[in-house]
Amino acid sequence: MVSMCAVMTSILYAASPPDNEEAIKWLYKAAIAGYVRAQYQLALCLHKHRGLSRNLHEAVRWYLKAAEGGYVRAMYNIAICYSVGEGLVQSHKLAKKWMKRAADRGHSKAQFEYGLNLFSEGNMTKAVVYLELATRAGETAADHVKYVIFQEMSTTCRDRAMLLADNWRPLPSSSR
Repeated sequence: MVSMCAVMTSILYAASPPDNEEAIKWLYKAAIAGYVRAQYQLALCLHKHRGLSRNLHEAVRWYLKAAEGGYVRAMYNIAICYSVGEGLVQSHKLAKKWMKRAADRGHSKAQFEYGLNLFSEGNMTKAVVYLELATRAGETAADHVKYVIFQEMSTTCRDRAMLLADNWRPLPSSSR
């Protein structure tokens, strides 16, 4: 079923898919069977109007299932949905919860966003840790924000934040 999910996803994103209905049918089957990647891809299709009518409420439902199943990209997307109230009631508390979960599993954009959130709350040391992780993962804008924060921190605090970043390891996630 996993390889079928990959094939159907490829068909959906092809320039001129041979049979969208068939691809969607198999994607739904894989999603219902609990394959988190299929759940995430189905949510994307519903959210971005790819092969299906746009349905934000249904998209959010599938993002949430995939996120709860450990799929990191879904964790990030559901955090964004909660943050702006897209497809569900806006909740900064739940947005932060899901953003942290994605960040702790190595999602670079989530690390950047979560670092910004910590910075806005005044938690400079933790903010620097997440911004450093995002920078190491290629989020160049995170480095600029980290530099600004560094100017306000003591050498001891900077060294501690960098040590925490050096010793950081991502939490496990699902790729199934």
